[in-house]
Amino acid sequence: MSRTIIIGDIHGCFDELCDLLKLIDLQTDDRIIAVGDLITKGPKNAEVLDLFIDDKRFSSVVGNHDRTIRQCLRGEAIPLTRQQRDAIRQLDDDREKYSQYLRSLPYIIELPNHLIVHAGIRPGVPLDEQMASDLTEIRTMGADPTRRKGTAWYKIYRGPRTILFGHWPKKKPKRSAFAIGLDTGCVYGGHLTGYIIESDEFISVPARDIYDGRRKEKKRLKKQQS
Repeated sequence: MSRTIIIGDIHGCFDELCDLLKLIDLQTDDRIIAVGDLITKGPKNAEVLDLFIDDKRFSSVVGNHDRTIRQCLRGEAIPLTRQQRDAIRQLDDDREKYSQYLRSLPYIIELPNHLIVHAGIRPGVPLDEQMASDLTEIRTMGADPTRRKGTAWYKIYRGPRTILFGHWPKKKPKRSAFAIGLDTGCVYGGHLTGYIIESDEFISVPARDIYDGRRKEKKRLKKQQS
């Protein structure tokens, strides 16, 4: 039986993505859907995009970092973080190919009983009226939906379809009545997690390194050892 496998934030962690696909034992009739933030912060951004471009089993919604990069690649003058500038440099070999692919990424992928978005949705707002900023950045309800403190959107959302999302890294997948969070912080030294819809199963692989916050982590470990 074919499987639909939803993967949390990859952030350029291509080696861990390969580890996860090997552990899942990806089959020819399986489908992979990522929750966005395919790139930035990790070391192999072009390799991740190449896989998603070349293999028709792979698709993704757009994440907030993907969205920023595609805006920059199409010529918009927007502020970039150092990590975003590094990601763009990794795409220099064929900017047009990567730009075209990033522009093709939707904000929502609809399945019969699930919705895939990057960050979440604003409860009570019809899907076709959701704001792009909420779909890629929302965490909590209130004036500043990007805040981590406050009432999480998924505690208010009541279905009917289960939302699979990323954006908000946690040590383990977060599950509520109608939402499943799959960002388990691979780029920060955590895990890359996949969720198999048909078997209601989580599969994770550990990060091979700490790609973001490396200096801070090394400093913390050094202090612990002294």
